[in-house]
Amino acid sequence: MTTVWIAGADEVLRPPEDGLPYLRHDRAEQMTLEGGDLLLDGDAIGTFSGEVSLRVDARGCTVLPGFVDCHTHLPFAGWRADEYEMKVTGVPYEQIARSGGGIASSARAFGAASDEAILAQARTIAGEMLTTGTTTFEGKTGYGLSVDAERRAVRLGRALGEQVEQSTRVTGLFAHAVPTGFTADAWMDEVERLADTTDVDALDIYVETVAFANEHLERLGRIAAARGLPLRAHVEQFAANRSVPVALAAGARSVDHLACLQPEDLGPLAASETAAVLLPGAEFLGDEALAPARALADAGAICVLGTDLNPGTSPVASIPAIVGLAVRRYGWSVREALLACTLNAAYVLGMSDEVGSLETGKRADVILLDTPAAHLPYRFARNPVCAVFVAGRPVWVRPDSAWRLEGGA
Repeated sequence: MTTVWIAGADEVLRPPEDGLPYLRHDRAEQMTLEGGDLLLDGDAIGTFSGEVSLRVDARGCTVLPGFVDCHTHLPFAGWRADEYEMKVTGVPYEQIARSGGGIASSARAFGAASDEAILAQARTIAGEMLTTGTTTFEGKTGYGLSVDAERRAVRLGRALGEQVEQSTRVTGLFAHAVPTGFTADAWMDEVERLADTTDVDALDIYVETVAFANEHLERLGRIAAARGLPLRAHVEQFAANRSVPVALAAGARSVDHLACLQPEDLGPLAASETAAVLLPGAEFLGDEALAPARALADAGAICVLGTDLNPGTSPVASIPAIVGLAVRRYGWSVREALLACTLNAAYVLGMSDEVGSLETGKRADVILLDTPAAHLPYRFARNPVCAVFVAGRPVWVRPDSAWRLEGGA
């Protein structure tokens, strides 16, 4: 069994206590960033005893749990740069979607691409994510827009998980858009059948004027509960549909976006065990309203950050970039931002007993930054990740930091 000693770090991020499934954001400052060492004992975080196989010189570094990206739309086919130019020159997303762009455009690309082309693109993106510290990610279906194509999306999501270094989860976003020839009600019948016949880890829905409504969210809640699957929901992105109370009543694991969250829904959300997944990449690139992130954090919500990696509204794969946006635009501290993409993001995926914090017995998914943690948002758009360990193995080391692993035991 290989043992790795990460020695002499200037900062090591640790939770205020072990065994937490999540940490409410009004306690984020209780996380510690103190100097120290960390032992990776095989594939788990361990305690010091006996000899080590590899000593990592972590002087000047910050040691963090690997980032968890709980909201991506991998795998998908192609990109939509032409639509981005339309948006920045003033065309609303709803207009783009109604004219055949948006999700429908990605669905056409998905249908036209081969399995290997889709997986090759996704592997490349996952590799980019790894170099910026993401060691666990979720991918959603939703670009199929037919029963067979959504089944294919699930299959490709599982295949991707077997081909990348990261741990992955697959979410059935079967209710992403209403396919041509269906009403929303009729498509929900197919969504229910897909939930019965596919291997997914959660169910998701997009509630918006161009997609589904609160009654469909309520129905998906019943579908998820009957099958023992977590419910997730894209809500309040472009309009205030008052979907959060519906999601809370259905016991949703998360509500994602929240740019148009209504003030009266903030308190109940913050008091619940439903996570508030905020997506500042989509807000920034789409020139959307800002989610009330500061108020959610102060109220003690379970706050989470994700990239929303997708070809249309947030073609962003880097958690460090998302952290930089969150700190600047939300008025968050670096600890608040780090909590939101580690332990709390793992909670959304039902994985906080495995990953998301540096605790003995958890999987040894660990990243090293070559700067203090405070530089992560401050030196915006620079990638400070210099080494990535997945299950105790060094899976990526930046060439200029290779010396850190060459000292031996």
